[in-house]
Amino acid sequence: MKQIEHIGVVGAGAMGRGILQLFASAGQTVHCYDAADGAADEAIEFVRGMITRLVEKERLSDSEADAIIARIHKVDSLDGLADCDLVIEAIVEDLSVKQTVFADIEAVVASEAIIASNTSSLLVSAIAAECRHPERVAGMHFFNPVPLMKVVEIISAVRTDAAVVDTLVALTESAGHRAVIAADQPGFLVNHAGRGYYTEAFRCLEDQVCAVPDIDRIMRLAGGFRMGPLELLDLTGLDISGKAMVTIYNDFQQEPRFRPSSLVPPRVAAGLYGRKTGEGWHRYENGRKQEPPEPKTPDMPADCRFWVAEEAPERRALLELVSNAGAEVARDAATADVIIVQPWGEDVSSVCASRGYDARRTVAVDPLPGLDRHRTLMLSILTDVAVRDAAHALLAPGPGVTVISDSPGFVVQRVLAMIVNIATNIAQRGIASVQDIEDAVRLGLGYPAGPLTLGEQIGPARVLAILENMQATTGDPRYRPSLWLRRRVALGASLLTEDAARG
Repeated sequence: MKQIEHIGVVGAGAMGRGILQLFASAGQTVHCYDAADGAADEAIEFVRGMITRLVEKERLSDSEADAIIARIHKVDSLDGLADCDLVIEAIVEDLSVKQTVFADIEAVVASEAIIASNTSSLLVSAIAAECRHPERVAGMHFFNPVPLMKVVEIISAVRTDAAVVDTLVALTESAGHRAVIAADQPGFLVNHAGRGYYTEAFRCLEDQVCAVPDIDRIMRLAGGFRMGPLELLDLTGLDISGKAMVTIYNDFQQEPRFRPSSLVPPRVAAGLYGRKTGEGWHRYENGRKQEPPEPKTPDMPADCRFWVAEEAPERRALLELVSNAGAEVARDAATADVIIVQPWGEDVSSVCASRGYDARRTVAVDPLPGLDRHRTLMLSILTDVAVRDAAHALLAPGPGVTVISDSPGFVVQRVLAMIVNIATNIAQRGIASVQDIEDAVRLGLGYPAGPLTLGEQIGPARVLAILENMQATTGDPRYRPSLWLRRRVALGASLLTEDAARG
């Protein structure tokens, strides 16, 4: 395997600086070039400051810091990269500009040198198309901030030599990062796998299921995510993320699973990009998100009788809540003031229509993730206000509750099901291995678990039922289950099971 001792970095922006710091800290000699006057000097000074901070925090000794800084060099032209074993390009996301730079790099480096692109949105095969030796070109997609985001996507383009991929994997992991291998497909692995979180949140908004703060609160407190999907878009910038949604959708031949939302263009046109403009899906003052006031919890009405459907997964716990609230348990649905159901992938309207319940007296409580976490209360289109208030009062004590309108799959169910379904389709298409999918999403997106593990936690058969019910209710092909999911449910296999023929 080729040994990488000298690394060239073309582009001294945020990503280039992080790449310099990562590999200089790992022991490689790095050479920085940027066409803009002073940019390389600024990048090296920035890295020096970051290393100094680590010394102040006692994570590095003075001698270790000095050695790292001594391994970083500025070059005044691409000719200064002639002796590099690897050159990583980290410049503007413009295909023609990248192709020109790659041709210029190829003209000065040795024939066995590897050239990699940090592109996040362009096909590596297209970047390599103008190179004389495309077999030595690969993608090396880092995440910002590079030293802290411990995953790197190694993109094997159509003509990339396998030995090049192996070398980049070994280099990445020697620097303490997890290297995941992905095929040269739109969004590669991480940005591809992340489509479900955003796009299903938009579907909920479009369907008027609940407001923006509600979706984010539910996905944080009930779903276990660090940030809700809409506040995360505010952080990344809707101007950037909005373009990425459209690009991935079109590059996948308008696959319905990736369909962007018509809610995005008006906000982009209005300049509501998120945190950097002070307003996006949320408003920000001095960088702090402004939260709406908490809704008032209604009082439990006297002599209210609750009935919980026999098939409800948490029937016993719900009946205990009724008892603790001092309310009555009805003999059956016909004599109840409030009927509680817990469907998977269905809305209250469908449940009432199929079971014959009175929609005016029926509400649903999401069985996912369970009553010990934040609760979601769903109403039918006909639920009486008194019934809503009684159910709200029942569920409010403890971890809290959010009230939403009728929705097949509530919020958490439908978002998680889409995350799992997209991940299983990535596996089915062979874009990445099961373990690479798991680690890339967990490390690159910060999800509470890998997407296939999330599916295992819910239960593959249950995920399949959620998707099938959502598709039946909405008629939308975006919810069609992947072959990977269908086959493993049919055979009782784990979603983490690779195809035998691929082994």
